[in-house]
Amino acid sequence: MIEESDNKESTSPEKLLIDNPSNFQFHAAYLTYSNVYDKTADPETKKQLNQNITALQRNQIDYQTFYKNISQYRAESVSQHRYARTLIRTQKKQQWRRETQKQERIKRHKK
Repeated sequence: MIEESDNKESTSPEKLLIDNPSNFQFHAAYLTYSNVYDKTADPETKKQLNQNITALQRNQIDYQTFYKNISQYRAESVSQHRYARTLIRTQKKQQWRRETQKQERIKRHKK
């Protein structure tokens, strides 16, 4: 009996399949839940996510509270995919021609 309870605690909770595509707000919340659930490996986090989505389905919490509760888990997955911005330098065609002509002159006279 004791061993069975230990096995239940060590296994991670299963993903809930309670999506409702006819309700747009709930469907969007479920997709968010699903993405976060798939990316996390911690069983405690998965348990919290399951509690949040079931509470939302039963109208115990509103959507704002749901997103607030799972935002901490979303931030971890979002921060991994941040990229640095690259600097794009632009110039006019006339300026580009002047610079290339100048470089060509310098090359010719260096020989």
